[in-house]
Amino acid sequence: MTDQPYTPPRVWQWEQPSGGRFASINRPVAGPTHEAELPVGKHPHQLYSLGTPNGQKVTILFEELLEAGHADAEYDAWPIDIMKGEQFSTGFVAINPNSKIPALLDRSTNPPTRVFESGAILVYLAEKFGQFLPASGAPRAECLSWLFWQVGSAPYLGGGFGHFYAYAPIKLQYPIDRFAMEVKRQLDVLDRNLAQRRFMIGDEYTIADMAIWPWYGGLILENLYDAAEFLQVHDYKNVVRWANELAERPAVQRGRRVNRIRGPESLRLPERHGPEDFLAS
Repeated sequence: MTDQPYTPPRVWQWEQPSGGRFASINRPVAGPTHEAELPVGKHPHQLYSLGTPNGQKVTILFEELLEAGHADAEYDAWPIDIMKGEQFSTGFVAINPNSKIPALLDRSTNPPTRVFESGAILVYLAEKFGQFLPASGAPRAECLSWLFWQVGSAPYLGGGFGHFYAYAPIKLQYPIDRFAMEVKRQLDVLDRNLAQRRFMIGDEYTIADMAIWPWYGGLILENLYDAAEFLQVHDYKNVVRWANELAERPAVQRGRRVNRIRGPESLRLPERHGPEDFLAS
């Protein structure tokens, strides 16, 4: 792999290794690579995930539901180490054929209900418990619009900017400039919206905030990709204010720890089976 101009062949061929941090797990085919069953805990909801921004969305919602008094939202959260390819086990693929975290199995239904893709899990849980998603009308439309904005925008931040800026085996100016420009545009979209609103849809805290915060709050509060200075993220004052307010919520503080297996030890809680786990760690 070089930084020389590239002329694509008429037919693309998979040449290993492709380079970069995720080269060992990236492949152009779906399906399992090995046999392995998933563990099952005692609660109705079994979450198989990792404490990445996409994983944090769901664990934050679970913790917010529990904080709001929904005792039947208890869950077991099992880590899936994507760097080891655990998302390609037969057990995981049976829940998520796309082999991406997070994946949820709701065993309170008969048969159990599988839900995959973080946005779908957020909507499923919010509707099941009747909280954090407006029931109808313009507020619901606004919430879903911002939720799907995040789902469509984050790949430019993670797979685009994050990959080429932090993980690619060589630094190339064109893709870094291209995706840095888009990420800054997205931050400006958020900043303009939050200039008029406390939360993403107004005064009501919703799954839209929970979806957006781990990614864009992560840029500001955790220096995601070591890019805070490069992107000048603290210039977006309204996003900074919003990110800090959400970071003070106890449920957010708990949710961001669940299924983390790397990073500062104080932020790690690889498995979560009950509220007592936070006290023991």
